[in-house]
Amino acid sequence: MNKLLLCALSLFATLAVAVWRGPDLAGMDPAIAPGNDFFAYSNGAWLQATEIPADRSSYGTSAILSDLTTRHVNELLQQAAKNAPPGSEAQQLADYYASFMDEAAIEAQGRKPLLPALARIAAIADRNQLSSALGATLRADVDVLNSTNLYTGHLFGLWVAQDLNDPERYSPFLLQGGLGMPDREYYVSDAPPMAAVRQQYQAHIAAVLELAGVKGAAARAARIFELETHMAQVHWTRAASEQIEAGNNHWSRPQFDAQAPGLNWQQFFAAAGLAKQRDFVVWQPSALIGLSKLTASESLDAWKDYLRFHAIEDAAPYLPKKFVDENFAFYGKVLYGTPQLRPRWKRAVSAADYALGDAVGKLYVQRYFSPAEKQRAETMVRNLLAAFSARIDKLDWMAPQTKAIAKEKLAALKIGVGYPDHWRSYKGMKVIRGDALGNFQRAELFEYRRNLAKFGHPVDRAEWVMNAQLVNAVNLPAMNAINFPAAVLQPPYFDPNQPLVMDYGAIGATIGHEISHSFDDQGALFDAHGRLQNWWQPDDFAHFRASGARLAAQFDGYKPFADLAVNGKQTLSENIADVAGLNAAYDAYRLSTQGSEPLEAGGFNGDQLFFLSFGQSWREKLREPALRDEIITDGHAPAQYRAETVRNLDAWYSAFQVKPGQALFLAPEDRVRVW
Repeated sequence: MNKLLLCALSLFATLAVAVWRGPDLAGMDPAIAPGNDFFAYSNGAWLQATEIPADRSSYGTSAILSDLTTRHVNELLQQAAKNAPPGSEAQQLADYYASFMDEAAIEAQGRKPLLPALARIAAIADRNQLSSALGATLRADVDVLNSTNLYTGHLFGLWVAQDLNDPERYSPFLLQGGLGMPDREYYVSDAPPMAAVRQQYQAHIAAVLELAGVKGAAARAARIFELETHMAQVHWTRAASEQIEAGNNHWSRPQFDAQAPGLNWQQFFAAAGLAKQRDFVVWQPSALIGLSKLTASESLDAWKDYLRFHAIEDAAPYLPKKFVDENFAFYGKVLYGTPQLRPRWKRAVSAADYALGDAVGKLYVQRYFSPAEKQRAETMVRNLLAAFSARIDKLDWMAPQTKAIAKEKLAALKIGVGYPDHWRSYKGMKVIRGDALGNFQRAELFEYRRNLAKFGHPVDRAEWVMNAQLVNAVNLPAMNAINFPAAVLQPPYFDPNQPLVMDYGAIGATIGHEISHSFDDQGALFDAHGRLQNWWQPDDFAHFRASGARLAAQFDGYKPFADLAVNGKQTLSENIADVAGLNAAYDAYRLSTQGSEPLEAGGFNGDQLFFLSFGQSWREKLREPALRDEIITDGHAPAQYRAETVRNLDAWYSAFQVKPGQALFLAPEDRVRVW
C-alpha cells in the first residue's frame, strides 16, 4: 500500500492523577454527540485549533510521527557520514545524502545531467527505436496487492511477485501507466475542478520544456497533453484495477504480437531486460492493447516530445532550483494544495530512504527499536490472532469446511514485526559523490535489476516491501504475510505509559486491520499458500459478498463534496479490514482483561477508552485538493469516515448510549459484521 494506512492520534496529555497517559481530552469536542459524528466528537477541538504546516497537504499524528522519524534518520545519516569506512553502506548513504544536499553543485551543473537522455530521445528515428526507448523506461515501480501502488509515469509498470496461480514461482506483472497526472479521472472527468487542473497541467508541461531549452514549448505541450488524454481514455478505473480475478491474465510472449499490435514487443522486451521471459501477467489487458495501439497511431514526434517531458519530470527533484520549483508548483500546489516546498534536508532523507531503504533501516532499528518493544508488539499480535481465530469459530453463517481452511490460513500467516529477517544488500550499487541525478537513476535501475534477478529462484516469503523507518503497516495477500515496521510501533500508537486498552484501540486495531486483510474481499480469494483459489463453500461466499456489498453501500453514502463521493467499491478491501480488525481488537482487549474491568482514565471507562483511542487514531486534517485526490486515487476511504467504522459494532452503541435518530445510528440488522 504506497499511501499511509494510518492517520492518527494526537500526542496524549499526561493525566495528573495517574502515571498513565490518557486520551487527548483537549482535542475533543464534547458538544458533539458521539452518535452524530464520532470523528468530530473525538477530534473536533484539535481540528479547529490545528493549522496544516505549510509544507504538507495533510496533517495528523501519522505526519507528526513521520516528521519525528525523518529528524531521527537525518541525524543518523549525518552521524554515519563521520566514520563511514570506504566502500561501506554507510559510505553509500553518506555520498547519496551529501550529493542531494549539495545544491550549489547541482546549480553549477545546470541542465547538463539531462543532456544524455535528451540526446537519446532526439536520435529516435522510427517506431522500432521508439519501442526500444519505451522498453528502456520500464521500472519495478508498481505493486498490485501489497502497497497497492497502481501508478507509474512510464508507459507500463512492472511488478515482480509470486504468480497468483502458482505461488512457488515469480512472474512479471505488467500494469498500465504513462500519465503525468495521478489518474485517468484527471483527464476525463467533467467536474469543474478537474477542468481547471487540466489547464494548469498543460501550462506546466510547457514551462518544463522551456526550462530545458526545448523550442516551441507551447505547441509541444498541447501535443503531449492530447497524447496523454488518449492514453487516459484506454486506462482502467481504479476500482476496476482492484478486481484481482479480472486482472490475473496470463499471456505468453507470442500473444503480445497477436493481441496487442503497435509496439514492437521484441524491441520493447529486449530493452527492458525481459527478452528471455516467456510468460507475463497482463493486469489491465484492454489498456495494454490500447496503449500499444497508440504507439503506432500517434505521431512519432508526439511520442518523442512525450519522452522528453517525462525524462525532465523524472529528473526534476535532482536538478537546479528552477526545475524543482516548477515541479512543486504543479504537483505540490495545484494537485494537493500544499503552499510550501519541504526543506531540502527532508527531501534528502526521503531520497536516501528510496534508494537505500534497508541500509537506513539498519541504523534506525539499532537506535530506536528495542528488543523489549519488539517482544511487546509480538505479544499483542498473538493476542489479535487468537481473537480473530475465536471469531471464526463463532461465525454462525460459515460452514465447518470453510472455517477449517480459514483457520489454516490464519495459522500460516507470517508476521514480521519491526524489521525483516534479513536485510537487502546494496553491493554493486554505484553512488558517486556529486552526481545527484545519476545516483537516483542508478538506484532505480539497481532496484529494477534486483527484481529481475528473482526469476527462476524460489519465492522469498520473508521479503519485506516496507522500510523499517516507515510509519505504516501492510498485508501481503499472496505471501500470506504482514509487515509492521518499527516506526509505526511507537507512542502514541503503541505506548507502555498509556492504558493497555488504548493500545488495543490504536495499534491493536491496526494489527487487526492487517490480519483482516487476509480475509477481505481480495485476501479471501487466496488460500494459505498464496494461491488464487476459491476455498469457500458457495453459500458462505455469497453471504460474505453480500456483507461486502452492504458495506460498500454504507461508504457510498459519504459525500464530502457536492460533486464527489467516496467510492464504496474502490475502498471495500480497506473498509472490510477496518470493520473486522476493530472487532478483533475489541475482543483481544476484552480477553486481555481476563474478566476484570480495565482502569478508567480521564473519566472514561474501558470500552469508551477503546473506541475513543480508535477515533483519535484517525485524526487528520487535509487540504481540499488533497482530499479530492485521495477519493479519486486511493483504495482507502478518508480518515474521517474510517473513524465512523464504530457504527458497525454493538459495543460502541452501549459505550456511548447511541440512540435511534442520531446520524450514525444503524439498526442491529443493518450493522455490517463481515467476520
